[in-house]
Amino acid sequence: MTIKKTLIITLFAFSSIPTFANSFEVNNEKNRILFIVDASQSMLGRWHSGRKIDIARNLLSVILDSLKNIENLEIGLRVYGHQKGYPPQDCDDSKLEVNFLPAAISSERIINKLKMIRARGTTPIGKSLEEGALDFPDNNSRNIVILITDGKEECNMNPCAVSEMYQRKGIILKPFVIGIGLENDWKNEFDCIGKFFDASNENEFSNILNIVISHVVDNTTLQVNLLDNNYNNTETNINLTFYDSFTNTEKYNYVHTMNQLGNPDTMYIDPIMDYYIVAHTIPEVKSDIFEVVPGKHNIVSLITPQGELEVKMNSKNDYQYIIRKQNNDSTLFVNKINNTKKFLSGTYDIELLTLPRMYFEDVKIEQNTKTTYTIPTPGIANIILPSKGYGGLYLKKTDKIELIYPIEAKKTQHKLTLLPGEYKVIFKSKNAKQYIYTKEENFKIKSGSSQIIKIN
Repeated sequence: MTIKKTLIITLFAFSSIPTFANSFEVNNEKNRILFIVDASQSMLGRWHSGRKIDIARNLLSVILDSLKNIENLEIGLRVYGHQKGYPPQDCDDSKLEVNFLPAAISSERIINKLKMIRARGTTPIGKSLEEGALDFPDNNSRNIVILITDGKEECNMNPCAVSEMYQRKGIILKPFVIGIGLENDWKNEFDCIGKFFDASNENEFSNILNIVISHVVDNTTLQVNLLDNNYNNTETNINLTFYDSFTNTEKYNYVHTMNQLGNPDTMYIDPIMDYYIVAHTIPEVKSDIFEVVPGKHNIVSLITPQGELEVKMNSKNDYQYIIRKQNNDSTLFVNKINNTKKFLSGTYDIELLTLPRMYFEDVKIEQNTKTTYTIPTPGIANIILPSKGYGGLYLKKTDKIELIYPIEAKKTQHKLTLLPGEYKVIFKSKNAKQYIYTKEENFKIKSGSSQIIKIN
């Protein structure tokens, strides 16, 4: 496996559905759940032991009853398709029936309201999501939408676009959609709204409700293992950023740490969203998108083997160097000489911003190893010209010369710090009108030396 490949492992410690007694209290953040319930005419249809609307009502009541004692939780209820019969179609038939109140109060009110609901109308899902997003008093809480439906949009709105807009605005988190006895052709229409669950029977519907609520109220933890090339958990002290995979917005930033036992630290994480992680190594490592299992301890592993690179020079000059991926012209990082830096293990190219430029190709950096390059100490060349004019300073190579410093008609003295080597000055006075007045001067620079090159 190469360093470019990301390894993701998600594990969890227990197999049972967590109880709601252990709520998401660790950060004392307020949670708001808006249930949006389909009461369109199709909910009168038979589904296993009874009508869809009755089964949804009964199972929701059980869930709501279990939420009464959850602190920092407010619940509201919006219903659509229940105010007017169909036909004719009324695409405004959506209403907030129970305002957000603490779970201890609102649970009972919602249960009682559900008993009074009669399925009779159409299916304005997009409008219900749009108005539902505005039902939340503010977005200073974890705003959750749980949509329970058996049908598709019937009012020429785009529920996916509505959902995306309010997620990107940060008004609601990823909605949960629970489909009750949906036709197979309709199921794909709900994946884009949020996290979709397909309930094929009553028992599955009940389990899904529990899972969805678990996303909201149960503590969820995660640790990140940073692995070397041998899959050992050795890397640490790397900046990590967690992104919401849907909105691409950053959610968490922290510096990876190891605890006293040498294990990665545990963080609390919101399981509502799917994530990807960027490890800010050089170059960065980006994980695949992963799903967090609510109420469990999750483990995510990234392969981030690092080694050190040191470019040394005995000089007071504050030189820099550019490091690039092998055979890649894009700048990966710019670092100062005499400053040790960590890079992912791999092969790189280095360009030193000295005069002249110096290059190292196929530089291999290995995990847990320091790669060192020592640059010879530069010397000083003080070039004195007889007048203002044109020309340049050239580096003499075996079979050619290379311009490293142009001379323009601005000044007559040029003090340059040069690496050891053989050089040539070519110069013509500004006032000279013929090429025959071009002058040349060869000289050599040694480490730590200083000399005057005078052009007569």
